[in-house]
Order: sequence, then C-alpha cells, then structure tokens
Amino acid sequence: MRAHKTDHAGFDRTLLEHLRLNQVREAATDALKTYGPEIYALLASIHRAEDDAADVFSLFCEQLWKGLPGFAGRSSFRTWAYTLAWHASSRMRQQQATRREVIISDSQFSSLAAAVRTSTGSHLRKERRNRLRELRESLPPEDQVLLVLRVERELDWKDLSRVMNPDLELDEDMLTREAARLRKRFQSVKERLRALINADAAET
Repeated sequence: MRAHKTDHAGFDRTLLEHLRLNQVREAATDALKTYGPEIYALLASIHRAEDDAADVFSLFCEQLWKGLPGFAGRSSFRTWAYTLAWHASSRMRQQQATRREVIISDSQFSSLAAAVRTSTGSHLRKERRNRLRELRESLPPEDQVLLVLRVERELDWKDLSRVMNPDLELDEDMLTREAARLRKRFQSVKERLRALINADAAET
C-alpha cells in the first residue's frame, strides 16, 4: 500500500507546536491518524498472523504515547515513528514465546489505535491476493522493511539507517557508512526478489 502524500515538514512543525504547548494528546492523535495506517501496513507484512500484528502495533502505539513528549525533531517525526515501529517489531519477535497483549495507557488513544488497525487490516487482507506481495513477504523481516521503506515510503538512506538501528545513536560518519551498507543490501534483496518472481513464473 503506497503511503498517501503528506506534507511531512508541515506535519512536523504542527506536531512540535503541540508538544511545545504540552498538547500531547493532540500530537499523538494527529500522528496516529497521519502515519498509523502505513506503519500498521508495514508491521502486518512482517507479522503475518493478525494477532501478532495487532500486538506489535499496540506496542508501537504505547511507545509512541510514552516517547512523544521527548520528541525534539532531531530527525523527521516519520523517521522517528518508523524507528519505534521497527524496535517494537524486533522486541516482539524476540519475545514471541511469551507473547502478551499490550495495553495502551490512554483509553481514547487506544480506541484510535484499534480503529486504525481494523481499517488497515481489512484493506491488507484484500491486497494480499497480490502474488508479488506474497513473494516479498516470504523474505526475512529486515529485507521486507528495507524494500518497503525505500521503494514505497521513499525514505532516504540516512533515515533508513536510523530506522534499521533503533538502539544506536549514529553520528554522521556512522550514518554514511551504514547508508552505504544498506544500499548494497538493497541491491542484493532486489536480486533475490527478482529470482523468486522468475522461479514463480516458471512454475505457473
């Protein structure tokens, strides 16, 4: 699902103004309405079981709710949100054996998260009839994220470097090196996906 066109810089200015005025609920609501569907779509492609996707999206929303007051605009909000989402996905996959339902602290925000999850999930169930999407979703989670965020979400390489390394504070030199590494991996992933497509076509 290609992300709708959003004025990302304008959104960030509005968000930061909400936070400056301590309007955290307004900021969180705008953030989830604007970016929630595309983030849930990404998580649902990685976590194919709907219960798993629901849990990791809830974990992302909880981290968003708790972390938003500390967002200072050092990266774009969208990059920061995808970093949270990838971190939540990594945590959930590491803790799969002890999966639990994640309870979001604020009930109104929790209701909005459920609405985003339900509406986006319905759309994705229809999209999964697409064979190319099915082949892409057979790739490892890291490769799926790299493809989606670069091709569909059009993140630049440095933002991708931040998202893919949620536990690290990368300086400019580290960002440059990581961006180069991701470019090489991206080419490899594209070649692997092309091979899957060719093999699938040969079988049909």
